[in-house]
Amino acid sequence: QVQLVESGGGLVQPGGSLRLSCVAFGSILNIDIMGWYRQAPGKQRELAAVISGSGSANYADSVKGRFTISRDNAKNTVYLQMGALIPEDTAVYYCNARMSGRHYWGQGTQVTVSS
Repeated sequence: QVQLVESGGGLVQPGGSLRLSCVAFGSILNIDIMGWYRQAPGKQRELAAVISGSGSANYADSVKGRFTISRDNAKNTVYLQMGALIPEDTAVYYCNARMSGRHYWGQGTQVTVSS
């Protein structure tokens, strides 16, 4: 059993920053890919950023240059540093981890960008 627990969401003004964290608990073996997805109201869940075990990262075009994903393999933790936030970034952010070909999801954390 693997659980992902996110933290760090909240309300922030446009132009502000937030840092999300996600820790994997349980029967952890080798976590391959870790990432962040987001789902805005009325929209489908979409990829924000993913990172491999070696640190290779990919970003959605909408967040490139503003978000940075990183991970600490020793702590089974992935981070998402978000900057220059805009109202369109408002969404529930979900952590994802791929291990032994199976995907695991966190419960989500709300990020609201509003003045």
